[in-house]
Amino acid sequence: MQLRSHLRESGKGDEPFTDALNDILFILLFFFLIIATLANPNVIKLSIPKAKSDTKAKQTIVVSIDSQQHFFVGTSPTVADSLNARIFAALRKSDHDTATIVINAHKKAEAESIVAVMRAAQSLKLRTVLAVDKQK
Repeated sequence: MQLRSHLRESGKGDEPFTDALNDILFILLFFFLIIATLANPNVIKLSIPKAKSDTKAKQTIVVSIDSQQHFFVGTSPTVADSLNARIFAALRKSDHDTATIVINAHKKAEAESIVAVMRAAQSLKLRTVLAVDKQK
C-alpha cells in the first residue's frame, strides 16, 4: 500500500490539518465572553441589604455609599455637594439613551445619604434603583 505517494499526487499532503481549529476558537470565544460579563470595573466592596425579589436594571451609573457615608460615583470618591455634577459628568460619558442610577449602599448607610442620591437623580430626571442582596 502506497498511501504517501497517493497523497502527494492529489496535492492534499501540503495542507495543514485545521479541523480542530474551529473547535478551539469557539471554546476560547465562549471563555472570553463569560469572563467579560463577570468582570465589572466599577465595584466597591460593600455589605448591602437583603431582599426577597430581584430587580434587574441596566447599570448606567453606579453610586456607592459606604458605612462612613462616603459617596462614590463609579469608583471615584465625591462629596454630597458635588453629587449632581459628578453624576451629570458620568452621564455624559455613557452612551445610553435611558439612564439608570444604581444605588449601591452599605446596610449601615443612613437614609439621608440614600435620599441625597435620589434627589440628585430626580433633579437630572433619571431613574434610581437600590441594589440589594437576594435572600436565601
